[in-house]
Amino acid sequence: MSEQKNPALSPQAPPPRTAPRLPPTRQASEAAAADRAAHQAARERKDAQVRGVVSIEAMREAIRTASRALPPITEVPRLKALGTAAFRERAAQGLPFLMTGIVDRWPLAALDVATLRERYSDLPVRARVGDYVNTAFAPDRAMRDMHLADYLDLVAAGTEGLPPYLGNLEMRELNRLCHWPSYFDKMGPPRFWLGPAGTVTPLHCDYDDNVFAQVWGTKRITLAPPHHDEFLYPNAANAILFGSPFDPEAPDFDRFPLARHATTIECIVHPGDMLYVPAGWYHQVRSLSFSLSSNRWARALPLALPPAATAQLVSTVGSTLKSDTD
Repeated sequence: MSEQKNPALSPQAPPPRTAPRLPPTRQASEAAAADRAAHQAARERKDAQVRGVVSIEAMREAIRTASRALPPITEVPRLKALGTAAFRERAAQGLPFLMTGIVDRWPLAALDVATLRERYSDLPVRARVGDYVNTAFAPDRAMRDMHLADYLDLVAAGTEGLPPYLGNLEMRELNRLCHWPSYFDKMGPPRFWLGPAGTVTPLHCDYDDNVFAQVWGTKRITLAPPHHDEFLYPNAANAILFGSPFDPEAPDFDRFPLARHATTIECIVHPGDMLYVPAGWYHQVRSLSFSLSSNRWARALPLALPPAATAQLVSTVGSTLKSDTD
């Protein structure tokens, strides 16, 4: 009769050795880079199709070229509400302007923070937290999911440094409270921006026309024309969005000497104001008080492009799409 071994008394086998984690091979790194490039190219093709242009790069260059012919301005003019035809005629000049008599009629403008909390306390939101200025255009910036009531409590409690910010959010429950003019043939969905004094969106440009509505509170917006990107050290977040590390409110010309040549103008948007920001114009936005804003981007050719540039951009995309389907 053989002796049975007691497993409890048997010596334990050493744990299996795990292979050390090695850095990715050159082939793996190259494959990952190729995947990112392919994803970026696919997104740019889609963005170009949405806007009806041959390429986003061609559109950006056309915007910068047209900008070089703009007259210098020292302030943003303030106008009464414009109809669609008058708006497009004015926008064709390629310069920013403010309008009154639109936003103050919106049902949203009649609400206050207490009412917003009461009606929409359970609305899910995503807050920008931490140093969201220096990581504004990074894919991994810090965000925190919560409900609107939690966000308002967080703001009321106060934080050191930058206050948390609800920026660039779709809050569809609020859409019915906003009555947007039909200034563009195609528009993206409304985006909302909510936060206390001190919230900042750093200097950047969007290569789409933009209408920005100030619902509550006051903001300071610093603007620079598209062709001055050569002085602003731009970095691409994507084909449509470029950020700048230069802070026009606290200029550091030792780090960014070319920025001395950039022309900037400031405007203050008050409750009820609507600001038109032409495609390609750099802008930095700072809340001077508790603010609620909303904006919409066009999804079409910028209104400031001259007919010759527009014809070239559109005609080529037509032939390109045809050749793709042959």
